[in-house]
Amino acid sequence: MDAVDALNEIAFWLERGLAPTFKIQAFRKAAGIIGALDPEEVAARARNGRLKSMKGIGDRTFEVIRQAVDGGVPDYLEDLRERGQQPLATGGAELRSALRGDLHSHSDWSDGGSPIGLMADAARTLGRDYLALTDHSPNLRIANGLSAERLREQLDIVADINADGGDFRLLAGIEVDILEDGTLDQSPEMLDRLDIVVASIHSKLRSDRRTMTGRMLGAINDPHTNVLGHCTGRLLQGSRGTRPQSEFDAVRVFAACAGNNVAVEINSRPERQDPPDELIRLALDAGCLFSIDSDAHAPGQLDFLQYGAERAASNGVPAERIVTTWPLDRLLEWAGNGK
Repeated sequence: MDAVDALNEIAFWLERGLAPTFKIQAFRKAAGIIGALDPEEVAARARNGRLKSMKGIGDRTFEVIRQAVDGGVPDYLEDLRERGQQPLATGGAELRSALRGDLHSHSDWSDGGSPIGLMADAARTLGRDYLALTDHSPNLRIANGLSAERLREQLDIVADINADGGDFRLLAGIEVDILEDGTLDQSPEMLDRLDIVVASIHSKLRSDRRTMTGRMLGAINDPHTNVLGHCTGRLLQGSRGTRPQSEFDAVRVFAACAGNNVAVEINSRPERQDPPDELIRLALDAGCLFSIDSDAHAPGQLDFLQYGAERAASNGVPAERIVTTWPLDRLLEWAGNGK
């Protein structure tokens, strides 16, 4: 098989399984190195061993490349494929099969680890009809948030990816920061140009209940907002440690979401599991729509939707209330209603 494809697929399976970042990056980096070379040169260097001397090619990546250029599926990839046949989540299979898309993902334009094209290719391979590219907004400097100028440049790349007219659609979007006064961290003119706007709080998460409630209501009432992202901001595990959930008036917030046709995100990242189960049920009772999203920062993480589907199903959320089960034309009609 193609050696670049083999390395990238290995990285995909490792990302899906939450392997250490350095391990994943070794395969992505090796794919980039040999991808810049002529395939015949790669094969020759692999067979005579010279590839081993190239910076960024280690023993394991060399072995994978050598087996690929010799015409077989590398042993390491074959093992990962076999393990990957097992679902990430045991519940929610029916709901998982109903999901058509994902409205929250990041590329290397902000704090993701992979190019836009690679994210789109992975979503297409997983059978998605659409994926929203939602890199961060400028206020989140630590995540390399996009200025209006960079966002305009990104829109051109999204348009190029969609130019082939295939069945898959990459949606132009943003995860826009909810500022302290409840406004959105991007100009209305730029937000008007997007298909999907996910609004999330990333700073001062320990503010008092009244402050957090007012801040969230400001964003929900903005007609550009389509999805309220990871509403409690909690972290349950992972390299960033743990963080308690924010305090806010969930009854008022979810009533506003229902009234403004804003979907409450069921964030599928294992370290977030946000909102907690009791808040999912409260939002369901309030009449809210939901969006099951991966919040993927790497291609393999797009499969995290399995976790979100399991949690939605266990809390009795029906498929028709989940916007990411909707076909693209219905989704875009809903998303554009307030703009």
